[in-house]
Amino acid sequence: MNDHPVPRLTALQQAAARIRAGLGRWTPSSDARQAAGTALRGAGRGAVRALPWLLGLTAVAGAVTLLVMHPPMHEVPRGDVSLRSNLWTGGVTEARSGSMLVIPGLHSVRDLPLRDRSYHPTRFARADGEAPLQSLEGLSLGLDLTVRWGVDTGRLAQLAANLPDDVEADVIAPALQGLIYRQIATHTVREVFSTQRGAIQQTLEAELRRKLAADGIVLRSVEIGNVDLPAEYRQGLEQLLAEGLASEKMRYTLELEEKKVKQTELTAAADKVRRETAAEAAAREQVIAARGQEEAMKHVLPFKQRQVEQRQLEAEADRVSRIRMAEGSAQARTIEADGEAKAREKLADAEAYRQTRIGKVAVDQMAAEGALLSRHPLLIQKAMADKLSDKVQVIIAPPPSDGGFIGKTLLGTAATANAAANPANSAGTPVAQQEQE
Repeated sequence: MNDHPVPRLTALQQAAARIRAGLGRWTPSSDARQAAGTALRGAGRGAVRALPWLLGLTAVAGAVTLLVMHPPMHEVPRGDVSLRSNLWTGGVTEARSGSMLVIPGLHSVRDLPLRDRSYHPTRFARADGEAPLQSLEGLSLGLDLTVRWGVDTGRLAQLAANLPDDVEADVIAPALQGLIYRQIATHTVREVFSTQRGAIQQTLEAELRRKLAADGIVLRSVEIGNVDLPAEYRQGLEQLLAEGLASEKMRYTLELEEKKVKQTELTAAADKVRRETAAEAAAREQVIAARGQEEAMKHVLPFKQRQVEQRQLEAEADRVSRIRMAEGSAQARTIEADGEAKAREKLADAEAYRQTRIGKVAVDQMAAEGALLSRHPLLIQKAMADKLSDKVQVIIAPPPSDGGFIGKTLLGTAATANAAANPANSAGTPVAQQEQE
């Protein structure tokens, strides 16, 4: 702030010198010169008296301009710590939030991150990138890395003075490149891609942590992401992995089949043992049942013998009862036969008497009928019509030639036979008989 008034005073002196030079070239009269000299001396004395005030106003204006263009307050960014260093005394003041006073020319401020940050290098991320990694076989490959880091909060004052502005580009990137190229060069692509990825990550993290600790950087972790391989090698590796997976699958399949065979054997053995046990149990049951039957027969045989004796006695009693019943039935049948014979004899006598009486009645009736027919011959025709009325409804017969009984032709007499032999002589008007129901 004290350097600005000096140039302004030099400019005033130069202006006064130019005025004096101009006045020296002007040559007026002596009175005029005296008047002018007096005026100039008065003006010079006024200028000398006003010079401190001009210098003060100039200093104030310069300070105001400097404060407007460069405010003396510094806002602490969120998640960072601000370190103010005194350029004269070398002291360091720390602020984690709010704002702090910073005087230009006296103070310098440095912001350091308190939160962890992630560094993601891109130089060796791809196999065809700017600086790919080289494996043990000499193949190019890319590695996607993520480095999570932070500053050592116990060394903030030292880091404010020594740590570069771009920590990732000036500190982390060189350290990481020196380690990653050397580490990958000792492994094959297959180890980096599959088998040794975890070991590589642990080794790289341990060495990088130790190396960054000297610069006040705390390494949180190193994560290995995608491994970018050449297209031809990737295809071959995928085929190899597919064959390896097929081999593993076949091995597991064979182990499974072997276990199935063992399971079948164990099942068969268990079934055999189960059957043997069941057979032994069945045999024991049969032995126990036989012993039980033997014990039971000791009690059953006397009971069966008593049953046989009881049935013999019952059969004998039944036989005696049947004999007695047969004898009684025979005697009853004899008595019944005798009674039935006597009853039939009496019935026969009664029937003979009845037949005798009926015959006598029939003879008397026939005699009476014969006498009646002798007196009335037409009764024969009526009687025949009555007999045939249920079978014949209309009878057509020729009249007898001798004017006798019309039924002679139906009765098959000799006259009827003669009439049948001579139909011409016996032709005549038919006789219609009354229709019978």
